[in-house]
Amino acid sequence: MELKDLMPSPAAGLLRYARLKAGLSQADMAHRAGIARTMVSAYERDLRQPTLPTLSRLLKATGYELRMHLEPYDDHDDVLAVLEERRSPEERQAWNDYQSKRVAAAKARDQAAARSVRRRRAAPN
Repeated sequence: MELKDLMPSPAAGLLRYARLKAGLSQADMAHRAGIARTMVSAYERDLRQPTLPTLSRLLKATGYELRMHLEPYDDHDDVLAVLEERRSPEERQAWNDYQSKRVAAAKARDQAAARSVRRRRAAPN
């Protein structure tokens, strides 16, 4: 499995981050945005990609907004691609293993945060 297969898309990452930061469940976010909870789940799991208007509406439901602007082209990704081509298979595997562990740790933190949100919502006031 490649690292790109483990990393969420920018939209999925933004949605999950905004939702957790706002302390909302997927159902809460969906209700506020006027869409089905199953769609929020699909967007966060990269099974579907939201349109920009939908992404903006979902982020607004969490109290955040998406801002985009144009920047001059930066060739750093091209430079990194050339460097990547020069790495040995062993170096690539070591890097992928390291990144996989980081992604797994981040996923565990996200899941713990989601459990915490659910516990707070279920606790009597």
